[in-house]
Amino acid sequence: MVEIRCVVSGKVQAVAYRAYVEVSATELGLTGYIRNLSDGTVEVVAQGDPTTLKEFVEHLHEGSLLSEVEAVAVEWGSIKKTYDDFSIRHN
Repeated sequence: MVEIRCVVSGKVQAVAYRAYVEVSATELGLTGYIRNLSDGTVEVVAQGDPTTLKEFVEHLHEGSLLSEVEAVAVEWGSIKKTYDDFSIRHN
């Protein structure tokens, strides 16, 4: 298992993007979280096997119906903290 930390930019807040990502991650069996950042981007942390995470990144690029994803910055790394599920953080 590995972890990715992504920052997604574009029209990704107030367009059901977080809910879309939560459903996608859950369906793929990934754990982690998604949250809005104050600069209008969205942060995603996901844990799983590399092949599934690569597929998940494609979902991040696709986005919800109302979203307009401009870029997805992906940083691969080792797991420092393990998550039990995938959730939307409101902070």
